[in-house]
Amino acid sequence: MHIQGSHWSTAVAPSDSNGGRSTPLRVDAQRNLEHVLRAAREVFGELGYGAPMEDVARRARVGVGTVYRRFPSKDVLVRRIAEEETARLTEQARTALGQEEEPWSALSRFLRTSVASGAGRLLPPQVLRVGVDAETVQTQEAQPQQQPQPRVPQQRQPGATGGQLHELRLVEQRPVVTEERESSSAAALLDVVGRLVERARAAGELRPDVTVADVLLVIATAAPSLPDAAQQAAASSRLLDILLEGLRSRPVG
Repeated sequence: MHIQGSHWSTAVAPSDSNGGRSTPLRVDAQRNLEHVLRAAREVFGELGYGAPMEDVARRARVGVGTVYRRFPSKDVLVRRIAEEETARLTEQARTALGQEEEPWSALSRFLRTSVASGAGRLLPPQVLRVGVDAETVQTQEAQPQQQPQPRVPQQRQPGATGGQLHELRLVEQRPVVTEERESSSAAALLDVVGRLVERARAAGELRPDVTVADVLLVIATAAPSLPDAAQQAAASSRLLDILLEGLRSRPVG
């Protein structure tokens, strides 16, 4: 399945076991790496990050050993895809923030660009979890007398696609590997999306109860994985129109 807006940067081979300097990949190795990355993005986008490496290898039309030579474990491949997706979302948000003067236009442009690129199907699980945790903390601070209720992430995402629900369940099934680079990437994304949200809220164009987590959830739910590209684009556009209407503030009276 083709995913719109995909792009892949030139890669280099990792350092060898003796700590030597990275060297450029051979042409065939570079081509295999690009096939694996593209296949991983498609497979994880359709099935969630719980999809097996064998599925990635079949989609890339290479042996599973080739995948493992480039990525020693599935966690390494998942982190690579998630980091690229987080960086892409952050750049899309920064572009909207810098090029759109009207707060609502900036927020809606970011959402439309992100959804059209299929970004929601690859939104890193820890980013959604951070957003939900932040929202929970705000609620507890506002109502300190109430006991916090147990939280089950997959039940709080009623509009999520099957792949996204599987991805959220995966967060509960195994610990997410956290590294300084991942935390920094997620923080950058949350920061710039937060600025889009605050601008639209301050302008009175965004419902006051809408959070960064809600905006990320829109990206996650408005990108269904459908077998036909035209049908997928039409469905995403229609669903996003409905969700955007739900985000906008309405005059009282």
